[in-house]
Amino acid sequence: MAQSSRSSGPVGGERGRGPRGVKSAARTVALLELLASRGEEPSRLDELAAELDVPRSSMYELLRTLADCGWVRTDSTGSLYGIGIRALLTGTSYLDSDKHVRTIRPFLDEASDALGETIHLARLDGQDVVYLATRESHEYPRTLSRVGRRIPAHACALGKALLAERPDAELPLPAEPFTAYTENTPVTRAALLADLAGIRERGWSAEREETVPGIAGFGFALRYAEPATDAISCSVPVSRLTPEHEERIVMVMREIRARIEGVLPLVPGAPDWR
Repeated sequence: MAQSSRSSGPVGGERGRGPRGVKSAARTVALLELLASRGEEPSRLDELAAELDVPRSSMYELLRTLADCGWVRTDSTGSLYGIGIRALLTGTSYLDSDKHVRTIRPFLDEASDALGETIHLARLDGQDVVYLATRESHEYPRTLSRVGRRIPAHACALGKALLAERPDAELPLPAEPFTAYTENTPVTRAALLADLAGIRERGWSAEREETVPGIAGFGFALRYAEPATDAISCSVPVSRLTPEHEERIVMVMREIRARIEGVLPLVPGAPDWR
């Protein structure tokens, strides 16, 4: 599945405003996000400079500085660039320092053992959800995911469960038509709003082959924040999604959600991370 390469901040040489330090920071963040979005595909200096609208000489100096610090890696010729190991260390620190992720991990194990399917924890980030933890099924076929993966919220059960926690007027949605990953992905606001209305009534989301052909998902928002920012889900191949199995998935995941919310209540005075 394609990953989102959107940046949440200003990028490029002309779009960065304000003091030089702020502009340099925005440029650095934009470069790291671009390299991360390309995964295994290496990038060349000219490509990066053009993509971010930065002078070639400035991009070269930035790449060399980040490479020296371990945030960017380069090949033996010095002409190809990718994300460096320091990004992994920072990402791991983010997960390890988040009490919600630490607390929820054992519950993901329980859900995985009980259902034999793939279980996810994800967080809403702008228009996307980002995977924070995953427990893969031992059965075949199975869904394959990874921590750090981004998916537009409108296209998956996790995202729709979280969108349903917000008023329609405050939904973080892209311009229409939305990106379609399969023929079942909702691509209009009207179609999505109709789906969200049903989710609010049920209390959980469902999607069938809207993100990946052959895969269904069930999402459950975790309401220890207002509005909810995190959700858990169960992904299952439609080939083994019988009515009985679906009923059990919903029952187990609702119980797991209730137990998570029971140990992670809203805490007055706690940092309101954004």
